[in-house]
Amino acid sequence: MRVPRPRHLLERYFVPAADPKRLLWVFGLLAPVCALLPSQLVMRTGLTVFWWIEPIIVLFVIPVLDRLVGEDGHNSSDADYEELSANRFYRWCTYLFLPVQVAALVIACHLWAGSQLRFVDKLGLAVTVGFLAGIGINAAHELGHRVERLERWLAKVALAQSGYGHFYVEHNRGHHARVATPQDPASARFGESLWEFLPRSVIGGFRSALKLERERLLRQQRSWWSPCNNILQSWAMTVVLFGGLVAIFGPEILPYLAVQAVIGVWLLETVNYVEHYGLLRSRLPNGRWARCSPADSWNSDRLVTNIFLFHLQRHSDHHANPGRRYQTLRTTSEAPQLPAGYATMIVVAAVPVLWRRTMDPRVLAHYDGDLTRVNMMPGRVRRADQNDRE
Repeated sequence: MRVPRPRHLLERYFVPAADPKRLLWVFGLLAPVCALLPSQLVMRTGLTVFWWIEPIIVLFVIPVLDRLVGEDGHNSSDADYEELSANRFYRWCTYLFLPVQVAALVIACHLWAGSQLRFVDKLGLAVTVGFLAGIGINAAHELGHRVERLERWLAKVALAQSGYGHFYVEHNRGHHARVATPQDPASARFGESLWEFLPRSVIGGFRSALKLERERLLRQQRSWWSPCNNILQSWAMTVVLFGGLVAIFGPEILPYLAVQAVIGVWLLETVNYVEHYGLLRSRLPNGRWARCSPADSWNSDRLVTNIFLFHLQRHSDHHANPGRRYQTLRTTSEAPQLPAGYATMIVVAAVPVLWRRTMDPRVLAHYDGDLTRVNMMPGRVRRADQNDRE
C-alpha cells in the first residue's frame, strides 16, 4: 500500500493557483508596521508630520491607491474553498498582527512618558496608535468569528487596546442576528448622520452585549461574575494591559491611552455606519425577518483596501456566510456597491451633507425608490420623499 507523500512546507502555506492575491495579504500587516516607524522617520527626515503617519495612510494614501489600482473582481472557486480555508498562511497573517500591534503600543508609551516630544507630536502619535487600534478591531473581528479556541482568545487580546471587549459578544451574537433591521444599533438608518449614529451604536451595542452575555450565563446557570463571562475576560485584558503600561511608564501616559482608545472605537463605528446605511432585510410571510442575504450590506471590491482590511469590504458575503474565512469571501452582483473603498467612504461619512448626496440616491435606487423597504430614521420620511422628488 502506497503511503501519501507529506505535503512540502511551501505547499502547506502557499496555494499555487487558488488565490492570486496570496502574497499580497502580507500587506495587511502594513498598519501595525507603520505604527512602529514614526520615531525613526522623524529622526531621519526631521519631518514631524510622520507622527501622524497612520491617519495619513488611511485617509489620504489608500483612497488615492484605491482610485489608481481599481477593483479586484477575483473570486476563488468552490473547488478551492476547503484548501484555502485550511491553509495556515492566511491565519498567520492575522496572528502576526497582534505582536506588532502590542510592540507599537509599547513604543508609543515610552515616547509619551518622555519629555522630548511636544504635546502636538504626542497627540499625533496617539492618533496614529488609535487608528492602529481601530484596524486591530478588524483583526479581532476576523478571529472572533472562528470556532478555534485560540483564535477566539486572540480576538479578545486584539480588542484590549481599545477597551472595546464587549464587541466580541455584541458583534457575533447581536449584530449578526439583527443586522439591517431597526433593532440593530450598529445598522445606520436612512437619513441618520454619522454623528447621530455614533452615540446610538456605542451605547446600544454596549447595552446589548451586557444583555446577551447575562442571558447566556443564566442559561448555563452561571453568575455574572463567572470566569466564563466573555465580557469580563475582555475587560480584564484591558485592565492588565493598561495597568502594566502605567506601572512601567507612569500615569502621564493615561490621557494618550484614552485618546487612542476613543479613536479606535470611532474608526470601528464609522465603518459600521458605512457598511449598512439605510439597508433593510425583507420580511417573511410570518412577519419574521428573512435570512440575511448579500443584498443587505454595502459592498466594495477595491483591491487596496481589501488587502489592507483582510477583505472586510466584501461585507455582503461575510454577513450572508459568516463562517467563511477572509480569503474565501466573494464579491457578488447581488450586493449593493459603494462608490469607493472604505478608506474613502469614512471621510465622506464625516460630512453629513456630502454623505447624503452620495449615498441616499444609491439606497433609493437599490429599493427602486420604495421608501417602505428602507431602514428609515424616524421622522425623516417626509424629507427623504422631498429629496427623491427633487
